[in-house]
Amino acid sequence: MDNFNPDNAKSRGGISVETAHIFPIIKKWLYSEKDIFLREIVSNAADAVTKHRRLISLGQIEDDESAYRITVRLDKTARTLTVEDNGIGMTEEELIRYLGNIALSGALDFINKYEGENENPGGIIGHFGLGFYSAFMVADTVEVVTRSYTDSPAVRWICNSDGSYELFGSDRADRGTCIIMHISEEEGEYLDSGKIRAMLDKYCSFMPTEIYFVNEDDDATRDSAPVNDTHPLWQKAPSECTDEEYKAFYRKVFSDYREPLFYIHINADYPLNFKGILYCPRFTNEYEPVDGQVKLYYNQVFVADNIKEVIPEYLFMLRGVLDCPELPLNVSRSYLQNNAYVSKVSAHISKKVADKLCAMCDTDRENYDKIWDSIRTFVEYACMRDRKFYDRAKDALLIKLTDGTTQKTSEYLEACKDNHENTVYYASDREAQAQYISMLEAEGIKVALFDKAIDSQFMQMMENYEPAVKYQRIDSDIADVLKSEGDSAEDERLVTLFRRVADNDALTVKFQSFKDERTPAMLTVSEQSRRMEEMMRIYSMQGGDADGLASFPLEYTLTLNTSSPIIKKLSGYAAEDDGKHKAELIASQIYRLTLLSQRKLTADELKGLLDGSFELLSRI
Repeated sequence: MDNFNPDNAKSRGGISVETAHIFPIIKKWLYSEKDIFLREIVSNAADAVTKHRRLISLGQIEDDESAYRITVRLDKTARTLTVEDNGIGMTEEELIRYLGNIALSGALDFINKYEGENENPGGIIGHFGLGFYSAFMVADTVEVVTRSYTDSPAVRWICNSDGSYELFGSDRADRGTCIIMHISEEEGEYLDSGKIRAMLDKYCSFMPTEIYFVNEDDDATRDSAPVNDTHPLWQKAPSECTDEEYKAFYRKVFSDYREPLFYIHINADYPLNFKGILYCPRFTNEYEPVDGQVKLYYNQVFVADNIKEVIPEYLFMLRGVLDCPELPLNVSRSYLQNNAYVSKVSAHISKKVADKLCAMCDTDRENYDKIWDSIRTFVEYACMRDRKFYDRAKDALLIKLTDGTTQKTSEYLEACKDNHENTVYYASDREAQAQYISMLEAEGIKVALFDKAIDSQFMQMMENYEPAVKYQRIDSDIADVLKSEGDSAEDERLVTLFRRVADNDALTVKFQSFKDERTPAMLTVSEQSRRMEEMMRIYSMQGGDADGLASFPLEYTLTLNTSSPIIKKLSGYAAEDDGKHKAELIASQIYRLTLLSQRKLTADELKGLLDGSFELLSRI
């Protein structure tokens, strides 16, 4: 390998780029969306105004108290689109320096001269010196007419799409700059007033200087109101905003006239330095498509739509706006995915959401109860995806009960200490498991209702996070509170009988005295057996090997209630030779009825249940 010494270089120079070669690339590839050119030109105008304001605040110039404005003017007849401002303007030397050199930023020079090491350079947008040239994506000629705040003579600069330009004097009397874009023949869509107005709404709705749109073919636009809101809600302190303002902002930005379930106003200071408002939308039902939307801004300038990289993926349902001046204006998704600042923003948002849930649960419990069923799936999913989120939000987790009320998990566990400590009894189907629910509620036991697809996975997560607490479906075992001290002697004849009518020699049959004599039997499936079956079913639905289900049969246990008069009579029939048919008929009916609480009957099982019922009725 050669020895390298930078002092021994034979010659030095700079890379040369011919405008004739670079302009075709700019025209086609500078931005992935051509519409962005208007954002860039209007952003430059906003920067010019911001610079003038900043010089006044620094005492460099006198304040003439004139109102700042940016005017976007469309002249379809002349085939021009014009953006004009009354900002700082340029001298002839500045114009040649900044417009005659690609990627030389006047904004960056201004920051270096007047802002020094300031972390937040006065809200100035452009730093790269490329935005102006985006005009050539739609125009074959661009004119710039400008007059500096220094009262230097005004100048006119005319540049063609091959990069050649001419410079003239101008009689412009007012401070500021006018960019006149002569729209090329192939880009005629940018002479449509509806399209230009839509572009302004998308990219410039919240820029810090008032923007007016004038259509030369429509006199009504000459005295119209600004197209933008210069003081968007996220730039204000939360204490300055009303509930109605938050809702109105949501309607305006997302065109959703249903009120959001809740909102979060973020005003993060150093070192994150970003602001925003996030909303949880209202859903009509749990099957409604969930499509969050996060709009990203840079100093009130629209950057990108539906950017999800800046929020945790488990909060995908959120809608909102985030203003992140630490991110570049030309940010890409690959940049967002690998940026440490973005990761910190995402983590901060997660914390703010968890804090908001806890605050609502503690201070506005009545309304929180009302929205809980709508947000429960999302909150549970977030807890499953991020342990830190769970640790912050666990005090806001509610258990929906079968009686229609809700309790915090901690409240439920505190109330059940005497009867079933650290065990949460739950039902997954209020109707199918109604008998079990009524039996437990009769003993003063509250039953949780976990009836959503995500709940089984959520409960397993909870048991991992809180190992002392167990979740048990009410039909997975006979709760101790349902048992009595009566005789629970086994009867082998009944064991044989029920295995025969169930056509299952491996069926586990147990005997237990219940407090409720009306219930002759209960069919249970062990919690772990059911969870394994559910896991394998989900696995097969996601493309796994469905044949594997056969390896995990459900473990049924039939418990006969020895206190039940029906079971006592059945024991007698089973012992009599002439009562065997009656015993088999009754046992079949009992087994099929208990089976109904676990699953849907097959066609043959349903036919047997109906035939048996009709036969029993005929004996009355």
